[in-house]
Parts: sequence; C-alpha cells; structure tokens
Amino acid sequence: MDGASPELREHVARGIIQGMRRLIFLMAVLVGLTACGGKSDLGPATPFASPRPYQTATPAATLFVVTPLPPLTEMLLPTPTPFTYTVAAGDTLSGIATRFDVRLDDLLTANPGLSPTALQVGALLTIPLGGNTSGEPTPTPVPLAILQTDCWPSAEGGLWCFALAHNNYAEIIENLSMQITLLDDSGQEIGSQVAYGLLNILPAGRKMPLAAFFPAPLPADVHPRAQVLTAIRLSADDLRYLPIALQNTLVRVDWPGRTAHVTGRAALTTQSATAGTLWVLGVAYDQYGHVVGVRRWNASEPLKADSILAFDFLVYSLSAPIDYLDLLVEAR
Repeated sequence: MDGASPELREHVARGIIQGMRRLIFLMAVLVGLTACGGKSDLGPATPFASPRPYQTATPAATLFVVTPLPPLTEMLLPTPTPFTYTVAAGDTLSGIATRFDVRLDDLLTANPGLSPTALQVGALLTIPLGGNTSGEPTPTPVPLAILQTDCWPSAEGGLWCFALAHNNYAEIIENLSMQITLLDDSGQEIGSQVAYGLLNILPAGRKMPLAAFFPAPLPADVHPRAQVLTAIRLSADDLRYLPIALQNTLVRVDWPGRTAHVTGRAALTTQSATAGTLWVLGVAYDQYGHVVGVRRWNASEPLKADSILAFDFLVYSLSAPIDYLDLLVEAR
C-alpha cells in the first residue's frame, strides 16, 4: 500500500470502516437474540402451574383430558352414623322399628332405660343402622332414581363402588340405604354389601352417592348393581333438621385434578335453634359426571343461630381428574 495512490488508499480505508460497522451491527443483533432466548429465574410459565379456583360448586369448564390416575392407598369415608328420632303422638316402639327397618331388640339396646310401654312424646330415640332380620314386615322404600353405579380400584386390589341416588320428589328423603352387588361376566354374585348415605337426609332435587368397599381378591371384570333398601319421605312438620346456608364457598382443584380443596362458612337461617351436629359433604365428579371421590367434614363444636362456622377440607379422586364439586349440608 506504500506505493498506492492517495485515491486508492482512501477507497480501501472507507471499505475497512464500513466492514467494521457491519461487524458491530451483527454482534449487537446476536447479543439481543441471546438475551431474548435466555431462561428466566422464575422458570417457564405453564397454564396449569396453579390451582383452578371457582366460587361455587357448579360445574366449571375442564382444562384437561381425562386419563387414568394411580389409585389412592385409602379412601377417607365416615362410618355410618346412627341418627335420632323424636317420638310423636301415636308412636309405638314396634312401629318405629318397622318404619326404620331395624330389629326391636336393636332399638332397645341403642336406647338403654327405655320403657317400651311408656313412650314420651318429644323424647329422642337413637336409631341404629342395620337391616331388619326379625322377619317383621318392612316399609316399602321410596323408588328413588339411581343415576349411576361405578367402581374404582384401590391400591390393594379392592374396589370402591358408588351408587348415585337422585331425589326427584318435593320432600326431603331420610334414612337412605342401598344394596350394592357385584356380578361376574356370567351373572354370578361375587359380593354384596349394604351402603348407607353419608348424610341422614337427601334434599329435594339433589344427588348423593352411597359408597361401599369390596376387598380383594376380585375378578378382573365385575358389574355393579344397586337396589334401594330404605328411603323415607320426611314429614314437613319434622323439626329435627335445621335450615342452613353455605356462604363464600370456594373450591380449588389442583393440577392434574387429583385433589380439591374446599373452604367456606356455614350459618343457620333460623334465629331460635342451635345445631349440635353439622356436616358438609363434598362430592367430586369427573368431566363426564361420574362420582370419583367423596369426603364429609364434621364440625367440632355446636353452631348457634347467631354465629358462623368455617369449614376447610380436601376431597381426593379415586380415578379420573376432578372436574367439579357438589356440596351438601346437614344440621341437627
């Protein structure tokens, strides 16, 4: 370049300067692209990273495809609980036993000190749960609709079976029980159990599952059947059950739908009573409307007319992901 003309040296210098400018521009572009593609400290965002809350127990839009999930090791269910009956004018002990499908001896055992010939109007009797084996006539149950009977496997090879009852009457139904039977492919019975309602009553127009567990071993293919055993229409003047409302209920379903977290408050809608017993029942359904889990919350203290009790519990799925939850409540 020492012997080159001034014009040539100037042309070469301009070319070098333009080349450096292009190189600097490309480096800036590469740095910008690298910064945009870098990982954040918060991690990648996913559409199912947090629970899906909804304010009421009505069905919510599903965000996932139903796939089988590993079975739970156990199912948290309350044991059948005896309930009470208020003696009315004209009642006899044998008539009460017949009405509730229990043996007279069992009724006397559940009420020590009771005089069969001197019932007091207004007295509270404990009604034990169980079938009538005395050969006495039993009342014909209300023909409730059974919407579905499904069974889900447990971890040890048994089956949890749910029979979903629907009260399509204008009255409350009390003392609900069913016989759930398992049949094999040839129609032979391989097991049968009595299932009781997880609440003593089923309000008009509502649905409630009755559950029974069948231990292993069981055949690979079984077919459940359910038959209503007891279902009694509650008289309008029966004051044992108190009107109650649920407030601020919130259900959060986690991903992938294995657990539902239920919170809310319960308050009596009457001003002159106290509920010694308060139950809130959560029923989990999949996106096809099949029962996949239940859980009953029991209040640990009485609920007075001027107070509010908060509830907080979990409902677990035995099968497909939980899509929505329905809540039932009972106060006595």
